[in-house]
Amino acid sequence: MGKPRIEEWTQLRSLAFLAIVMQHSIAEYIYRADIEPADSTMLTMMYHMTRFGTPTFVFLSAVLMFYNYDGKLNYFAFIRKRLETVFVPFLFWTIVYWLYVRAFTPSFWQKGGQDWGSLLRELVQPQTGYQLWFILMIIQFYICFPLLAALYRGAKNKINLLDEGRRTGSVLAVLAFAGACYIILLYLSYYRMGYWAGRIGSPWAALVTHRSYSFLMYGFYFLLGAACAANIGNWRAWCTKLLPWCGMVFLGMYIRLGYDVLRGSGETVNLNISTYLKPSTFIIIMAQMLFLYGLLLLLRERNQAFLRLLSWIGTYSFGGYLAHALVIYVIAYFTRPLNLAGSHLPFALLTFALTVLASLGISYALSRMPGARWIVGAGRRKPLRGNKVNDYRGDSRTVFGAGNR
Repeated sequence: MGKPRIEEWTQLRSLAFLAIVMQHSIAEYIYRADIEPADSTMLTMMYHMTRFGTPTFVFLSAVLMFYNYDGKLNYFAFIRKRLETVFVPFLFWTIVYWLYVRAFTPSFWQKGGQDWGSLLRELVQPQTGYQLWFILMIIQFYICFPLLAALYRGAKNKINLLDEGRRTGSVLAVLAFAGACYIILLYLSYYRMGYWAGRIGSPWAALVTHRSYSFLMYGFYFLLGAACAANIGNWRAWCTKLLPWCGMVFLGMYIRLGYDVLRGSGETVNLNISTYLKPSTFIIIMAQMLFLYGLLLLLRERNQAFLRLLSWIGTYSFGGYLAHALVIYVIAYFTRPLNLAGSHLPFALLTFALTVLASLGISYALSRMPGARWIVGAGRRKPLRGNKVNDYRGDSRTVFGAGNR
């Protein structure tokens, strides 16, 4: 019958999707030459409200995998399903973005469309479909998942032999140690690895330069997902107890991160100062992600209409994620020729709203078509039933997302 569906995961996925669309909507306007300082500052402040997006998708991808595959695993069946519902849609949308961008490039047609080398590069390092880098990263996790799942089962079995107090202490100790190691890794990534790339030879220099594509650089979020999947009850209790503390940490780091970006930027804001692979950004992401998780738990019995809306958005968020950059491209085709001085903030918000509506609409429509799994990863789903947010059947689909790194 499958495991019970944990509805807050779908709702958290929807919040992460909205955050990612907001990031890319902001990025469309914040670097324009005619932007005024007030708009630039406001967009920067909004941007730092969305940093949890992609790491939350990493966390949710891991938690669903460990939750649904905690028994014996048929590796070939597992990989085949991932190829069908993840890699094939990646190929499809890579070609869509490649063709869309080149359709408005006269030199491409003058050459008879013989630009296949750039298409091959898109399959390794996505640029036109800039959000698709996430799939290349998460596929690495799928390839290694059978080994990780075996380690997960072994650790879970050993920890379950302990009494409740020692069990909780052991998990917290492992997470604390792993978190400290991860902060060291991020410190080296942000402050040292750029220097290393200039001094070491190939192929190591290329690996260091493109380290944001490696799933190892997001390893702590995978471990966090495993901890959540192992004991949902304890995880919910922790998030609820930590809710006020996470809120305060987020507020402090929000101010700190915004100050760092504004201080470190020149005439144009440099959002890369708050990249995911930076220790201070990691702290704000963790605080906000745990805060939102706890907040969703508190809302379970208070605002069912809002939670149902989040669940619907989360259901179609993968297709929306695949399509949203294309929607932004279409909107930009009309907005880039305009002089928007003094209006970049409202146009960014308008772009966000239109992109959410259009991309989810595309995802919904495609999911109801034959062969939808090859395009958006899943076909038409039966409507959810039940009165409680956690009484649905298991949903084995994996969660995805993308964003600025």
